[in-house]
Amino acid sequence: METFEFLAPCHFGLEAVLKREIQDLGYDVSLVEDGRVTFIGDMDALCRANIFLRTAERVMLQVGRFKAETFDELFEGIKAIPWERYIPVDGKFWVTKATSVKSKLFSPSDIQSIVKKAMVERLKTKYNVAWFSEDGASYPIRITFLKDEAVVGLDTSGVSLHKRGYRRLTSKAPITETLASALIMLTPWKGDRILVDPFCGCGTFPIEAAMMAAHIAPGMNREFVAEDWKNLIPRKLWYNAVEEANDLIQDDIETDIQGYDIDPDMVKAARENAREAGVDHLIHFQARPVAELRHPKKYGFVITNPPYGERLEEKEALPALYREIGEAYNRLDDWSMYLITGYEDAERYLGRKAAKNRKIYNGMLKTYFYQFPGPKPPRRPRQDV
Repeated sequence: METFEFLAPCHFGLEAVLKREIQDLGYDVSLVEDGRVTFIGDMDALCRANIFLRTAERVMLQVGRFKAETFDELFEGIKAIPWERYIPVDGKFWVTKATSVKSKLFSPSDIQSIVKKAMVERLKTKYNVAWFSEDGASYPIRITFLKDEAVVGLDTSGVSLHKRGYRRLTSKAPITETLASALIMLTPWKGDRILVDPFCGCGTFPIEAAMMAAHIAPGMNREFVAEDWKNLIPRKLWYNAVEEANDLIQDDIETDIQGYDIDPDMVKAARENAREAGVDHLIHFQARPVAELRHPKKYGFVITNPPYGERLEEKEALPALYREIGEAYNRLDDWSMYLITGYEDAERYLGRKAAKNRKIYNGMLKTYFYQFPGPKPPRRPRQDV
């Protein structure tokens, strides 16, 4: 079967997590760059990547990569791409996003305009038509410039992959589903271990953890723009990928995943979101402040996204709040804690230095993932058969 190069963007600092995910799906990674991973696969890979990848923001079919320092070079580079191979005569095509970093061409609107003109020029010649109705399937294009190199991709996902479809209700500053998944994957947590999020908000950490524990693919209950690309992808490939995802689900397992929040309305929203995700039976949500965080068992995990005070009046409350977090963690016997925050003085008020501190960009916001790993539980004795 014919193979293609696919681009999967992700949060800056989490490329290694996405690379591992892609390799676990069985595909070869050809390039890892800041904020994106390129891999090789057939059209089956396109469907499976959209449905199974937890940490990618979207999946793009790479159609061109070339250097362009002038608009003439951009025009010729785009025109040289065999667009007729991807877009049918009635296809709707437009540049949905253009970004530029450290490049001579930096105006997104001008880049978008030139790309569209060059595409029209090429397709007019190939299809021998003067104009396009564009009333068929959608083929959105994304182009990124970095140091004058243009990377052109067809967006196969449409709506960003962090929108799993379950989160109808959100908190004031929710963590995205893709980022939550990636952070959980950076910890040694597995589905048979205890996990508590004392600042669960709309429930993203507990829900993503429960979906992992039950092997529920993140994209199996949503739609993708490439489902309509019947000229490129046989419908059967999408059915096969969803069938594979259904076969893997194990939602009759036992878990100890808990989410607390001081706001009862947020707890109610989290329960509703968990129900939409099909994992409400795997999570215990409760209205409870972090000061009341307790658990009788050892070797659990706290994975959380506490407030970090974007407004001045909130900032004043942070020292006391982070002291409470530190005191609550001290009461937990042999637990691990993993905490993402933009609060620079977190370690000071938690009362301990993190074993690791990973810088992660949450959008344009610089945050830190503080890691306090606890001891590993003793190995269970082997059962003689």
